[in-house]
Amino acid sequence: MLARGKLVAVPAETVYGLAADATNPAACAAIFTAKKRPADDPLIVHVSSLAQAGQLAEWNPLAKTLAKRFWPGPLTLVLPRKSCVPNIVTSGLTTVAIRMPAHPLFKKVLQAAGVPLAAPSANLFGYVSPTRAAHVLAGEAFKKIRTGRANPAILDGGECPIGVESTIVRVVSQRSIQILRPGAISREQIKSAIAPGVRVTRPKPARAANVKPTAPGQLERHYSPQTATILRRVFPKKMSARDAWVHFRSGDTSTAQGENHFVLSPQGDGETAAKSLYRLLRDLDGRGYRAIQLQQVPSDNPWAETLNDRMRRAAAKS
Repeated sequence: MLARGKLVAVPAETVYGLAADATNPAACAAIFTAKKRPADDPLIVHVSSLAQAGQLAEWNPLAKTLAKRFWPGPLTLVLPRKSCVPNIVTSGLTTVAIRMPAHPLFKKVLQAAGVPLAAPSANLFGYVSPTRAAHVLAGEAFKKIRTGRANPAILDGGECPIGVESTIVRVVSQRSIQILRPGAISREQIKSAIAPGVRVTRPKPARAANVKPTAPGQLERHYSPQTATILRRVFPKKMSARDAWVHFRSGDTSTAQGENHFVLSPQGDGETAAKSLYRLLRDLDGRGYRAIQLQQVPSDNPWAETLNDRMRRAAAKS
């Protein structure tokens, strides 16, 4: 199917992606159509080897250091592109986003396909990313490509073990990198892998309508349920029964009891909370609550930057 320019939903360790041959502009255009994705929001290209990645971008020693440390895994590198990468993949930018996934089923698909695959999350643009095959099957993006007698495929790899998207790092130079999107690879892990003198910064989300993203997941509003979503540092003492209250952990003074109260991680473990977040947001979105109230993750948690980023973007429209 991939060789014929079709789309296939594939599991990654992060979230499920809607994959197409990254060297086929028409196939990549079908991704944008199915997801209702803006043409100026570039795609991540997934590769099976460092050699394949080297065919797509210009590499410096710092980029190679990061790839050797974190690949295969949930780190995306934004590098100067080579001319072989179709313009539609990069949204006309001079850079390309590349990742080598660690999920065993996705790795097998890449090896069998023999080409790099573009694979953004398999959902309508801006909605909560899917972490189970059932999420993809029920989604509008998948329904849009179910035409004719040949239905598209979903490869069911079970629940995604991480549950949030990759960390995206732009390698500006040998002495400077930008974290364009936090993810499963933390800022501290990145700093520990590079020389002490390398500058690590994080640009603010793109707010203005005329500001083009330089990588996926940079818009202020993203990963967002249909239900109004509100992010709070501390929950009020009086919590409405009409709202869903999502606590980071149980056992503290803010955790109330009741059928409209939910916990991301009973022990306050960030890794467990990350795996729970999108699944819970999707579930609550169909229950008729007036609003979904999210509790901010304490800043001393290793996953705080990533989880608070996703919750802030989910709540941006409200």
